[in-house]
Amino acid sequence: MTKATKFAIPQKLPESLRPSLEARWAAFQESAAHAAVPVPMQADFQAVISRVWACSDFVAQSCIREPELLRDLLSSGDLLGDYRADEFEEKLSGLVAGVSTDQALGQVLRRFRRREMVRIAFRDLAGWAPVDEVLRDLSELADACIRMALDCLYRWHCQVHGKPKDSQGKAQPLLVLGMGKLGAHELNYSSDIDLIFVYPQAGSVRKRVSLSLEEFFTQLGRRLIVVLDDNTADGFVFRVDMRLRPFGDAGPLVMDFDMLEDYYQTQGREWERYAMIKARAITGSPDAIHELEQLLRPFIYRRYLDFGTFEQLREMKGMIMREVERRGLQHNVKLGPGGIREVEFIAQAFQLIRGGREAALRSRSLLQVLNELVALDLMPAYAAERLSVAYRYLRRVENRLQEFDDEQTHVLPGDEQGRARLAFSMGCEDWDSFIEQLDEHRQFVHEQFQQVFGTPQTEQDDSDENGLAVLWLGEPTDEEAVERFAREGFDDPAEAWRLLVQTRQAIASRLGKRGRERLDKLMPLLLGAVGDTSAPTVTLSRILHLVEAIAGRSAYLALLVEHPMGLSQLARLCDASPWIATQLTQHPVLLDELLDPRTLYNPPARKQLEQQLAHRLSDIQEDDLEQQMEVLRHFKQSAVLRVAAADVMGATPLMSVSDKLTDIAEVVLARVLALGWEYMIKRHGKPLCSDKGKTRVPGFAVIGYGKLGGIELGYGSDLDLVFLHDSRGEGRSDGAKPLDNAVYFARLGQRVIHLLNTLTPSGILYEVDMRLRPSGASGLLVSSLEAFLQYQQQEAWTWEHQALVRARPVAGDQALAEEFSKVRQSILQRSRDPAALKKEVRDMRERMRTELGNKKAGYFNLKQDVGGIADIEFMVQYCILRYAHDYPDLVEFSDNMRLLDGLARHDLLSAGEAEALGDAYRAFRKRGHQLALQDVDAVVEDWEFVNARETVSAAWSRLMLD
Repeated sequence: MTKATKFAIPQKLPESLRPSLEARWAAFQESAAHAAVPVPMQADFQAVISRVWACSDFVAQSCIREPELLRDLLSSGDLLGDYRADEFEEKLSGLVAGVSTDQALGQVLRRFRRREMVRIAFRDLAGWAPVDEVLRDLSELADACIRMALDCLYRWHCQVHGKPKDSQGKAQPLLVLGMGKLGAHELNYSSDIDLIFVYPQAGSVRKRVSLSLEEFFTQLGRRLIVVLDDNTADGFVFRVDMRLRPFGDAGPLVMDFDMLEDYYQTQGREWERYAMIKARAITGSPDAIHELEQLLRPFIYRRYLDFGTFEQLREMKGMIMREVERRGLQHNVKLGPGGIREVEFIAQAFQLIRGGREAALRSRSLLQVLNELVALDLMPAYAAERLSVAYRYLRRVENRLQEFDDEQTHVLPGDEQGRARLAFSMGCEDWDSFIEQLDEHRQFVHEQFQQVFGTPQTEQDDSDENGLAVLWLGEPTDEEAVERFAREGFDDPAEAWRLLVQTRQAIASRLGKRGRERLDKLMPLLLGAVGDTSAPTVTLSRILHLVEAIAGRSAYLALLVEHPMGLSQLARLCDASPWIATQLTQHPVLLDELLDPRTLYNPPARKQLEQQLAHRLSDIQEDDLEQQMEVLRHFKQSAVLRVAAADVMGATPLMSVSDKLTDIAEVVLARVLALGWEYMIKRHGKPLCSDKGKTRVPGFAVIGYGKLGGIELGYGSDLDLVFLHDSRGEGRSDGAKPLDNAVYFARLGQRVIHLLNTLTPSGILYEVDMRLRPSGASGLLVSSLEAFLQYQQQEAWTWEHQALVRARPVAGDQALAEEFSKVRQSILQRSRDPAALKKEVRDMRERMRTELGNKKAGYFNLKQDVGGIADIEFMVQYCILRYAHDYPDLVEFSDNMRLLDGLARHDLLSAGEAEALGDAYRAFRKRGHQLALQDVDAVVEDWEFVNARETVSAAWSRLMLD
């Protein structure tokens, strides 16, 4: 014991740990002397050894049993440095190179595993490795053992039975899926490894005896499990758990891809979606892995927002907590309140709900997911940061518990020595200070868990006779129901009761058990929210149409149950606008927009729109046209909904409404055109033409006319478009299937129109009107700029020049856009006969009034009747065509308000008259927006806008009738 007394024991080491540490050091000295291995004598390193051995009997006993192990780790430098990503596999490949039997392979793997587990625990307890490195090393160690074992066993198995191949003769691999923390590279110290075995295609191998591929891979899988899992004299490599495979222990050990897909499509359960989030193929070819990931993605990540996930995860957590209470596991750092599992549930709930839309949330790394939740504004930065800190702390505690004896435990120790050891390993002076730290983290985690999964709004007493639940869940008489509705403030209680009964009858047969349960939770909440609106019965009618539309898709019911704020906004908006109610009914996916008032009533700026759309499309494969169109439609619908919500609540002024609706259209057009280009280039190459002796790629531009060109889009406006290109000569594309440029651009134009107005399950993107192109419906779909100029100079009617006043480039090649603007200016600035121009403009306007004006006495069509919007537009267009020759700057803009400003600036209209026309124009358009949101035509009773109409009519008489 003389040498043992020189052992450098840290002063802070608890007294209860000193005797066992001194005994271990003495045993190590004796073992080292017997093996002729030098004992580390540096005081600093001895202090590290004492800290590690005091906290890990596994490391100490491994070094005592095999003193060469510590010398090897030191002399190789492995103990003092971190590993490269492939270093485990590199080291192990050399060790297994000479083995030829399963037994020998298992022995090598076990010895390698012991060495590396000692290294990992030593570095962790010494404070040389952060917890992220520890988890990564443990996972990569498991990966290396699985891969090396399978490589050897596969090769030997093929030597006996032949090589498994698919129908094209390509060798088939066995894919080993690592589940849970292994799949996420977050394996804990003494963890089981959850695996699933799959292979690509059914088939057979034939050498000595014919085997189906299922038999072949089943035998191979069993050999792999034995090599890894059997507990021999050298221990085990990893405990293997196969219960997460389809059908669990009752299912086949291996499945081909078709069997796996069929299982998850027809029988997959919610907990299996949860488990599959972290699934990672550890073995297999890149092509096979990619195919498997594509196969599993639709099962794991729904394309819609699956808020039913909260309910299912809440049920899973409830089962876990009941088991915790039954077994007295409240001090379990994994399963107990505020434990590791609650952090995982928080992150994975968002993944399951939103991962189908947000590719960034499909990460297997929990910490990465927390970061992405902040980036997506789904979680406050402080909450994600504190959850990350708590998660790392809990994982460190978990590893320290397991590193003591390489035992799979998550329970805090109850004995004094165990508590002293754990507190010391976590850098705490005593158990009380450790528990204080731990409880602070657990309390925060549990509070966040309760915020995410708590449902106080559903914890009502359904039997409460004084509440609204009885109207849906009970069987009140008509008189009782009407009285209850009246008491709750409904303006027409009898009609409200009739509507509710009608809805219940309409959807009764369409609901499964889960849907019925969700609807029963929702309806009392919904009735309460509707009762607070200004017109409860009308609002109830609108919302019940929505309920009938979503009743068969219970995820939407869950969304409203889980989010009382969303339900409140739904009632508020449906009260304000039947148009919004109709949009939500037709496109329930928009319900997600109601969850956050910060974004609902704050429509994004142009740059944000561009970023949002690019983000949504970034995860869509370029050849998946159907999904591209669905994403575009949902983007447009959600963006317009935010504008409408801000509009009806008075949060956005009139001009901003049109600006934002126009921005949305332009962002969509730019992206649609980009998709069209990608499609054409992939199939036909780039178009080329010769221009002044140089070869170039000609441009393509989209010109907006009418409301789009005038930056005055309304809700439901169609898009008046003209397509132009600037190809010259006889150009062709350079792809494998070349096209003449005229044909090329015609097909590009057709592609753009197809993306815009094809009817999909989500409706159309925009109605497109191409009749303003040269020669109208009989003209070419796409014109060259030269042909467009020639048409405007020689053939265009006056009304086509009027339309050109409100035309501007909205998407496409910038150089071509500038050239179009020059052409527009040259046409509008031509000298014209004032009398002839006035007559043509006036005659066209009178024909429009006759054909399109209001036919019903006592009403006023805001656009087409005398004194309305069209009169103002025609007067402005007349003045621009009349005076632009003398005042070229008049054609700088295309919107009526700035055109009026220009006319006033040059005294072509008096300042007062221009201001009055502008005020009337804004008033008409504002009313038009309001009527659109009420889902009615732009027609009002003729007592409205009397003064404004007289102002417009007076200006018309002065300008157009003299």
